[in-house]
Amino acid sequence: MMPSKKPRIAVDVWSDVMCPWCAVGYVQFAKAVDALAGDVEVELRWMPFELNPDLPPEGRRQDEHLAAAYRRTPEEVAAMRAQMQATAARAGFPMEWAGEGDEPPAMMWNTFEAHKLLRWALAEQGPEAQTRLKLALLRAHFQQRRNVSDREVLLAIAAAEGFDRAKAAAALADEALAIAVRAEEARGRRAGINSVPSFVVDGKYVIQGAREPNDYAAMLRQVAGLVQNA
Repeated sequence: MMPSKKPRIAVDVWSDVMCPWCAVGYVQFAKAVDALAGDVEVELRWMPFELNPDLPPEGRRQDEHLAAAYRRTPEEVAAMRAQMQATAARAGFPMEWAGEGDEPPAMMWNTFEAHKLLRWALAEQGPEAQTRLKLALLRAHFQQRRNVSDREVLLAIAAAEGFDRAKAAAALADEALAIAVRAEEARGRRAGINSVPSFVVDGKYVIQGAREPNDYAAMLRQVAGLVQNA
């Protein structure tokens, strides 16, 4: 008897580069996928979601943004950040400053250009390359404090990850790409995506939030069984 083919599951991850829980959630999800490598094949794509679409080009200090958004004191914000960094470190995605020289302030940036670059990367080189770029953007933001709203910064990151800089620049200058990203954002809202990370499995099963690897694995196994029996 021929061995049965591994079920193939498509997962769309609605996420934002500014979202620390998106980084933690992906690391945990990746652990689950690795654990299921012999049983399930997962193809992952990153979809656009802007947590703060109205941020100005100059950005905003993270501490000021969190204080205003959650109505917290500076001391409470510092405690929130320390707790988030501890959680991220345990998951395997450290968020402490890893650059050289004096540590710059943590910032919040407008991420629309980053989402455009990620959509282009998916079309240009496929899901694995898009994930490689997404992780590079997360590291650039959380560990290197780079301005991921700046087009030149984005192009430098893309080139470092093996993408053609000139092609990436042309894509970011193309209004059609902006329209496509806006359309994807609207599709997400229509589908009820209102928080990130949101993992949409097989186009219909939604896993929201950063979970433990075992939780993701159990859900993927369940969906794989449904796919096989469909």
